[in-house]
Amino acid sequence: MIETSLLHIGVTCKNPAVFENFYSKYFGFKRIKTIIGSNSREIVFIKDSNNICLELFQSEENNPIEMPNEDGCHYPGWRHIAFSVANIDKKLEEMGTDAIITLGPKTLNDKGWRVVWIKDPEGNIIELSQGYED
Repeated sequence: MIETSLLHIGVTCKNPAVFENFYSKYFGFKRIKTIIGSNSREIVFIKDSNNICLELFQSEENNPIEMPNEDGCHYPGWRHIAFSVANIDKKLEEMGTDAIITLGPKTLNDKGWRVVWIKDPEGNIIELSQGYED
């Protein structure tokens, strides 16, 4: 098999600036570049310390369906993205009213794995995970 690696995840946003600010403020993403797309709109690339890159596009249409709730969609598609945190309670406290909880916090096993799901400013679901082990 030819070696591959994840390059970036493209995200269409109602408000890319608000999206970028949220992920920069709470998850350490930083802008790495912008380009002008074929529709003359700015495309923004943000990356975290683990080299996870998000490519932000300005939406051109309204969403035809409601955004998912709880832990994400239960139909085919991306369910949620997950971030590991040292302490869920402290992360939620840090985020204040920006942490819109959709499900949890829950303890998933007797080894201290805890999770909570929140919405980002676009309504995408984020899992915050504490104590997960492979």
